[in-house]
Amino acid sequence: MLAFCAQDPDLEYISIDATIVRAYACAAGYGDQTNEGLGRSKGSFSSKIHAKVDALGNPLKFVVTSGHVSDITQAGILLEGLTGAYGLGDKDYGSKTLRETIQQQGSKPVIPSRSNALRPYNYDKNIYKERHVIECYFGKMKNYRRVFSRFDKSARNFSSFLSFVGAMI
Repeated sequence: MLAFCAQDPDLEYISIDATIVRAYACAAGYGDQTNEGLGRSKGSFSSKIHAKVDALGNPLKFVVTSGHVSDITQAGILLEGLTGAYGLGDKDYGSKTLRETIQQQGSKPVIPSRSNALRPYNYDKNIYKERHVIECYFGKMKNYRRVFSRFDKSARNFSSFLSFVGAMI
């Protein structure tokens, strides 16, 4: 359903980000928990939702991982096929290799450097303000109880519901 709704995206900007959702104990016990997108992060049982949205805030892709997985590990999967658009991300995606990958795809990275960077990268601060669409999307998505508190045992079921919510929003 999400693939059908994402057929005509506005590809001027592509924003990527991740958010953590709490997974309850009833979600455990179905095979390998890491493969099912369940893990410990800062003491609680959680999952992390990595998402890619277009310039209008419509979701294009989701990846569900364990809560302790870094954001940048899924950036390559989310940015597959990005051509001729601005790639927006927060400081978690500020690595040199990711910037080079975005540039090789014919796009322009709009990602600020980390605060401890020796040579900070330049980025367009006005375009970076457009990244709010993914934060707004996560806010809308977390209005659904089944998203902000994960009860599903399998990553497949949870991802299916995320696609359903993405199509409704």
